[in-house]
Amino acid sequence: MSASTAVRKPRQRVGDRVFSNLTRLAGLAILVALAAVAIFLTLQGLPAFSAPSDKLGGAANLATYVLPLVFGTLLAAVLALLIATPLALGVALVISHYAPPRLARPLGYLVDLLAAVPSVVYGLWGLAFVSVRLTPAYAWLEQHLGWIPLFGGPASTTGRTILTASIVLAIMVMPIITAITREIFLQTPTLNEEAALALGATRWEMIRLAVLPYARSGIVSAVMLGLGRALGETMAVAMVLSASGVVTFDLISNTNPSTIAANIALKFPDSTGVAVNALVASGLVLFVITFVVNFAARWVVARSERTQA
Repeated sequence: MSASTAVRKPRQRVGDRVFSNLTRLAGLAILVALAAVAIFLTLQGLPAFSAPSDKLGGAANLATYVLPLVFGTLLAAVLALLIATPLALGVALVISHYAPPRLARPLGYLVDLLAAVPSVVYGLWGLAFVSVRLTPAYAWLEQHLGWIPLFGGPASTTGRTILTASIVLAIMVMPIITAITREIFLQTPTLNEEAALALGATRWEMIRLAVLPYARSGIVSAVMLGLGRALGETMAVAMVLSASGVVTFDLISNTNPSTIAANIALKFPDSTGVAVNALVASGLVLFVITFVVNFAARWVVARSERTQA
């Protein structure tokens, strides 16, 4: 066959070309928006690097101002994930593999409904209900486990601690993790499950050997999405947490670290000048942390998918 008779590519229809260009524009718009946010935060945060101490809440420089907030943000998010992930995976398994359909369907709707509740409602619930109910538990922890640095105390008399904020965050991120993992568990090939059961595996062994390995990358993605929600949560943490901007691992005292998002929400209305630039600079740090977390999650998911392949 000569070069002149080479196979020609089929002509694209007009609708295909329009759809292809629209998808490219959508992807480009995301990149442009991301770059615009990064540029704005960088330009507005630059003056804070040379800000005086009185504009940084008494901190010597921007690093000493931001580091306690980064610590509090990561501590609250990690505690929330440690609480929420096992509960979310358990609920997802109940809905997908244990509960009968007549119960699994409404339970799934309730989980999805929890994800739609505004954060301010969670904040009110945590402030008026959770913190009050946990105060006796904090006193017990200080009395019996006070030798552990995490529960050294003195125990808070209001319950507005970093642990309370983390519990509220866990309830907020649990529906996200549950909804994603539930759908992934349901996509496990039926032949794999039936083969495990046919070989004599119990239901839990079937889940451990067939369902969980298949859903590993999806579980990581769901947890990282929950982590992103926990890192950026503002109102619920600001309403529940009695923050003093310190670095401490004590989870039950009135002296608590603050988070970046809550600090911005509480101080932005009364800030002017360079103080605003300092808050924007802390927002840039949160932006970078979120970006790194999501990038790491995508790397873990891609590596897990290559391993499975």
